Amino acid sequence: VELGKFISMHSEGLQGGEKNLGFTVSPTIAEVAASKETAITWKDSLLGDAAGNKLLNEINIAMEKHSVDKRVFSLVDDTIGVLAGGRYYSKESVAAVTLGMGTNAAYIESAQSVVKWPDQTPKPEEIAINTQWGNFRSSHLPITEFDTLLDAESSYPGSQIFEKLISGTYLGETVRRVLLKMAQESALFGDTVPPKLEIPYTLRSPDMAAMHQDTSEDYEIIDEKLGEIFEITNSTTMARELIAEICDVVAERGARLVGAGIVGIVKKLDRLSNRISIITVEGGVYEHYRVFRNYLHSSVWEMLGDELSDNVIIEHSHGGSGASSIYIAASQP
Repeated sequence: VELGKFISMHSEGLQGGEKNLGFTVSPTIAEVAASKETAITWKDSLLGDAAGNKLLNEINIAMEKHSVDKRVFSLVDDTIGVLAGGRYYSKESVAAVTLGMGTNAAYIESAQSVVKWPDQTPKPEEIAINTQWGNFRSSHLPITEFDTLLDAESSYPGSQIFEKLISGTYLGETVRRVLLKMAQESALFGDTVPPKLEIPYTLRSPDMAAMHQDTSEDYEIIDEKLGEIFEITNSTTMARELIAEICDVVAERGARLVGAGIVGIVKKLDRLSNRISIITVEGGVYEHYRVFRNYLHSSVWEMLGDELSDNVIIEHSHGGSGASSIYIAASQP
């Protein structure tokens, strides 16, 4: 219905034009074929519980019902959309990372490297691999007691471990948990623990970023945020300096883990020594959290060294995942 309203409001120049639409969704999509998409994991989606449904067909039927003279040809998740956009601008764009409230990565792989392939599906030269790296877990990940408790008390314990270390949903929450323990055990904010500090997810990552990037002499932004979010009005300059350091530790850890994931993908593609590899990144954490972004870039340079770091270029997405799905639809007959 909303799509139909939009098209009718912007119908000038659309009559008789191309009918293919690109459609981007945040949940994971198994790209089975261009016109047969299946949702395999749904998380925080306005589209509801549609696991296993043939989404593209459902959307097209709904558009026909409401007399929308278009058809959705490409249905991709946001990470694949970002990858498509990067590929549109450069053939050296080999991977994409979404880094916002959630996180994921996708990359271009030679089809010859894919062992499991449906017999009934034509095999192209290259395909997009959706890694779902948010669900990566390993004994080598730097898990702390705060991460363990955050995971245990989350909506899906034991899942999305990597995401819980690096994404915007959890960065601020990790900092809050550290502050709560310090308030309980070392009277960081006086003899009484501020009640609002005990409420989960009250510290959002944008507020964490603002505190982290506070360059005022007495950490005035941190003082302001503590009052706004937790009703803390008695913090000392020393306590505020400590808060800035905690934000720095949590952000640097997350950024370095993202950097390690990017380096791992490029190494998998065996492109480091002799080819440029462009990594396209989309998402609020990367775009708006300057210190996090700088840590990410510096960690990649550090891991690759002076000799190889110039071969990996990390850049912000051109127009985001929604715009990128248009390129896929426009490329089809």
